[in-house]
Amino acid sequence: MSLSEIFKAYDVRGIVPDQLDADMAYGIGVGFAEFAETATIMIGRDCRASSPDLAAGLTAGITSRGVDVVDLGEITTDMLYFASGSLDLPGIVITASHNPPQYNGMKFCLAGAAPVGADSGLAEIKAVAEAPPDPVVDRGLARRRDVTSGYIDHLLSVVDQDAFAKLDVIADGGN
Repeated sequence: MSLSEIFKAYDVRGIVPDQLDADMAYGIGVGFAEFAETATIMIGRDCRASSPDLAAGLTAGITSRGVDVVDLGEITTDMLYFASGSLDLPGIVITASHNPPQYNGMKFCLAGAAPVGADSGLAEIKAVAEAPPDPVVDRGLARRRDVTSGYIDHLLSVVDQDAFAKLDVIADGGN
């Protein structure tokens, strides 16, 4: 399997397990941990059947560099960006977006939801992922965190809730 096939301009995408699997996710996790130069990285995932295995590979790779992982569980891409901005941490979301179910992939951001693309880090991540260094002695730890309520509060803070109440009345026939 070649990483060149799956590293795109703004993300990683490929057919699982032919082009992308947990072992490759491990290397990508190592690469992102080295690139991000941080003590903690968040990981979230979509509902695809392959996402938990890829998350396990990423977690193992990241923690192998002595970096902690915050497991956000099953989330949307926007939830990762919200968490990155509000917690000021880099993160990866495992998703293949609109692609068919046999695909999966990863989107990356630095702290503050700064995007990572071909011109801003993906090449460095790929270079390390192709030949990951040996694990460090003090592995990082993984812990779970739910950001759903914070994300919902954020959404409600930017939406005119009175406008939605009017829509309910209209949908109910004015009663």
